[in-house]
Amino acid sequence: MIITPFSDRLHAEKYRGPSESFREAMNRNAGALKDDDAHFHAFRDVLLGMRFMPAGRIQAAMGAPKQVTPYNCFVSGTIEDSFVSGDGNIMQRATEAAATMRMGGGIGYDFSTLRPRGSLIKKLGSRTHGPISFMSIFDAVCKCVASSGHRRGAQMGILRVDHPDIVEFVHAKQNDDQLRGFNLSIAITDEFMVAVRDGTPFMLRWGGVEHGEIDARNLWEAIMRSTWDWAEPGVIFIDRINEQNNLWYMELIAATNPCAEQPLPPFGACLLGSFNLTRYVRLVEGSWQFDFQQFAQDIPPVVRAMDNVVDRAIYPLPEQEQEAKSKRRVGLGITGTANAIERLGHPYGSPGFLEVLSQILTVLRDEAYLASAMLANEKGAFPAFVSSQYLKGEFVNTLPKHVRAAIKKHGIRNSHLISIAPAGTISLCADNVSSGIEPVFAYEATRVVNMPDGEQTVVVEDYGVAQLGHRGKVCSEVTIDEHLGVLTTAQTYVDSAVSKTCNVDPSMAWNDFKAVYMRAWEGGAKGCTTFNIGGKRFGVLATNEDGAGSCKIDPESGARDCGE
Repeated sequence: MIITPFSDRLHAEKYRGPSESFREAMNRNAGALKDDDAHFHAFRDVLLGMRFMPAGRIQAAMGAPKQVTPYNCFVSGTIEDSFVSGDGNIMQRATEAAATMRMGGGIGYDFSTLRPRGSLIKKLGSRTHGPISFMSIFDAVCKCVASSGHRRGAQMGILRVDHPDIVEFVHAKQNDDQLRGFNLSIAITDEFMVAVRDGTPFMLRWGGVEHGEIDARNLWEAIMRSTWDWAEPGVIFIDRINEQNNLWYMELIAATNPCAEQPLPPFGACLLGSFNLTRYVRLVEGSWQFDFQQFAQDIPPVVRAMDNVVDRAIYPLPEQEQEAKSKRRVGLGITGTANAIERLGHPYGSPGFLEVLSQILTVLRDEAYLASAMLANEKGAFPAFVSSQYLKGEFVNTLPKHVRAAIKKHGIRNSHLISIAPAGTISLCADNVSSGIEPVFAYEATRVVNMPDGEQTVVVEDYGVAQLGHRGKVCSEVTIDEHLGVLTTAQTYVDSAVSKTCNVDPSMAWNDFKAVYMRAWEGGAKGCTTFNIGGKRFGVLATNEDGAGSCKIDPESGARDCGE
């Protein structure tokens, strides 16, 4: 394993422990998550080899004296349509959000439960300003958390496409200063996509009351214009999320975490971590190969350790703890994907690339589910497990017969196991491997990173070039077909969701751009996000060649400030 001075320094500064080396931190994590000595040694070996990297929250929290949560991902409890009265009112949920972000968790909200602008408030004889107005309260809370010395807050705001205030929501961040503490996404229904495809009217509704028809294609045009210019709102396909949810029989999902790779129920929480695929690429007798045997061998100790986080974690709220322990969600993903598979000889998004990606994710899915079933035999299934219902799930029925047989016999310890996150910070700490399933951004890039002693500008070199001696496709060379191929291929093997950005060229034909989202829906994706470098928002990174996109990036939350 090669640990560069940059990666070790960033690790130390990132977790506010300048005296703790990477090795010491991994020893701490392994010790905090072990079941016994054998498990300690197996898991520590995976960690020290950087073959698996728990998300930054886990690395920071487990075995550490400070009171932070190891969970990256939360979703708020249902926001009741009341300002201050009753359980779950707007101000109560804002207070809970503050507690969650203060302990290091990002949080998502479904604002569709709030009545539309202009609705009568009978008790006061006045009219409401609608959900977008109330979102400013949560935005202010997020800014206060960011200024309190902790990691920056990260939030996802979601509104259903059939909410009467959807047009206002589409335009909510088309400015320089509003709702900067939020990522925004629209919960798109199949009904709406069919209306767009067929050119039929679409009904807006709230509280069981119809609020009139709109032209679906005109609304779609407005959404597409906003994403083209402002990279928001993103899109999640909410019906598919619920249809393919392993817990379809007991929960309804309406929101996701800030990066959208974790659709979660009210008070839902999920742990994240990524296998670093570059560490499984070997040069054997002059030929680059992927070590599937080592990969499969590493998955069981990782599943065991991640499952232990659930019981050994600190939770911001008791409701989050109850939700987490009743379902025991974890989200295992991959990073370094572009570096690894391209080194094997397959350009990003090519048929060969998609084939190898499918092989890798098949092993991850099957071995993780099997490991969780065997863990259930030892420790018991997750409390909400109902065998007859769980085994009817759409995703569960994509598992091979021997894995489903193991679940039927033993149950399963974790309701969900796979999620592909952006993995930006841990990828940077691993000597700048390509993040998640994204292509290489650039062979050399500049990042402005918030450190405890102020902002620092760092120049980072692509891992593929620096360590593997290979110059793969950079982001600007990847076609939209290749982006979509990677997105939809990956989603096939993921029980939660996939965080991926489809970068588009400013010269792209408008109808081709609009077709990206339709193709994502038709291809089985659970969501889609695009970024147009020629739009009104800067990017997260800057290449040393063009100098564009000078954003300030928080190393823990991934929140960005581009100074628009």
